[in-house]
Amino acid sequence: MLRSFICVTAIVILGCSTLSAQKSESKSKFLGKQIADFQLKDTDGKLWKSSEFRKSKHTIVVFLGTECPLVKLYAGRLEKIYQDNVEHGFQVFGINSNQQDSLAEISHFVRTNELTFPMLKDPGNKIADAFGAERTPEVFILDPKFKIVFHGAIDDQYTYGLQRAKVKNEYLKDAIADIRAGKEIATAETEFPGCYIGKLFKRKSTGTVTYANQISRILQNNCVSCHRSGEIGPFALTDYDEVVGWAEMIKEVVEQQRMPPWHANPKHGDFKNDARLTEAEKQLIYRWVDDGAPLGDKSQLPKPKKFATGWQIGKPDLVLKMRSRPYRVPARGTVPYKYFVVDPGFKEDKWIRAAETRAGNRAVVHHIIVAAMKGRGNQRSIHGDLESEFITATAPGAPPLMLPEGYAKRIPAGHKIVFQLHYTPNGKPAKDISEVGFIFADPKKVKKEVVTQNAVNTRFRIPAGEPNHPVRASHRFRYDTELLSLFPHMHLRGKSFRYTLELPNGEKKILLDVPNYDFNWQNGYAFTKRIRVPKGSVLRCLAHFDNSEKNLANPNPKKTVRWGDQTWEEMMIGYFDMALVNQDLTKEKK
Repeated sequence: MLRSFICVTAIVILGCSTLSAQKSESKSKFLGKQIADFQLKDTDGKLWKSSEFRKSKHTIVVFLGTECPLVKLYAGRLEKIYQDNVEHGFQVFGINSNQQDSLAEISHFVRTNELTFPMLKDPGNKIADAFGAERTPEVFILDPKFKIVFHGAIDDQYTYGLQRAKVKNEYLKDAIADIRAGKEIATAETEFPGCYIGKLFKRKSTGTVTYANQISRILQNNCVSCHRSGEIGPFALTDYDEVVGWAEMIKEVVEQQRMPPWHANPKHGDFKNDARLTEAEKQLIYRWVDDGAPLGDKSQLPKPKKFATGWQIGKPDLVLKMRSRPYRVPARGTVPYKYFVVDPGFKEDKWIRAAETRAGNRAVVHHIIVAAMKGRGNQRSIHGDLESEFITATAPGAPPLMLPEGYAKRIPAGHKIVFQLHYTPNGKPAKDISEVGFIFADPKKVKKEVVTQNAVNTRFRIPAGEPNHPVRASHRFRYDTELLSLFPHMHLRGKSFRYTLELPNGEKKILLDVPNYDFNWQNGYAFTKRIRVPKGSVLRCLAHFDNSEKNLANPNPKKTVRWGDQTWEEMMIGYFDMALVNQDLTKEKK
């Protein structure tokens, strides 16, 4: 089963949106609003009174949460803004109004991000309501009279599910600069993407749809595999006290089809890892939130699902670390792909029925590919030339390799394991030791060897500014084949991807259509029933790329783009996992 991998950004939830500025002269319910003095305690119990900071030129209030992915990305920038402006009379307050964030969690967030400005807890979200704040991170600047003069985002680099290569508009910094220069703020209000503040519900919890009876089961079956401690989900959805704080956010991402993540056109293909909620499940979620997110009768709660600690595949037979000591990732700059070679000492062929690659430090690991190679392997690139040597990989959205009974991948005796890692510095020095876990198949029970093949085009040229550039690739099958799964791969300019099978008689069938390719959540698509492909058939892949200004993730719309490993370059690969129809290794061994 081909699993998704390669090249993802640090943002791991919530789909896509746009960010735009509003002119200060536009009508606003925020600008000019008078905020009453408030007082809140920080995580150490110290009481902070806003009235004591009226002498400041301006007060910056930022609503934050400990688990919102965008807050995590912006925490360091806020600290830098505070340090650059505190001596110029600006005071910064971070306010946490989430009911699901405990004082201990807020304190840990402050320590982890090395924040020195006050971080205050807002019980019952009273201060958030006074401001009219809805999301994190949402920024307000108050003048000395405590009137709002700026409201919006920190900058426009990050939004739901994507990021610009560079900041285009420094909204908060520019507003501060205008204030320091004695000028009117040029852009006083912007849109502000982010996570809903986990407020207490004002309406009384009513209704027959409850967390205990229905919602907990929906989450267990569709969300908890990622949204639990130690996994890729940025927050856990395993208990009511945590879930209720995310209730409105859950409703929003389900309504907008951002979560659970699934990008295939339902008109084509039947996939066993289809993550979509049913319409009935969606309606239950909507009713539950609208009714005030009631807990219900605790006796109706289902037993917690059991997951292997640290491993989705279960306890591995063998775990290999990329190296014994951590690799040090610099705080900034571009880190070329790193290769680490491990000798597992296999004296005989090993058959892999399940494999899982785990990043040691998800904050800086962009992707991992694990391959088996003779000798030291190809230290330049292992893209597009893996064939049966490719084992598994990881990236957000990538479930582990788990093959059907009787199917396995082979690691030949004497081969070494090569880890390819792509690191993305995030502003802080970091360390990483990533690893891979294998579950072996009994060689006597392996009927078919699974290999990863591809339809690839490395000779394309995407013109600057082109919004819908097509690139094609194909693969001709020389044997009767079974297709197990598909995995399309592109980079930041990837727009859409389609696999079409052309049979020897000329008949054509669309196997997979991904109309809105998501670089940040690269799914693999495993067929419910393996696809029989006659000898002589051709698998044709058609990809489209958006190299225009409208693509917010585009690193440089003025540049012609060609093939390359780095994310600012492009790839066009239609991976697929296959086995031979007529192969039966159990008979051959006899």
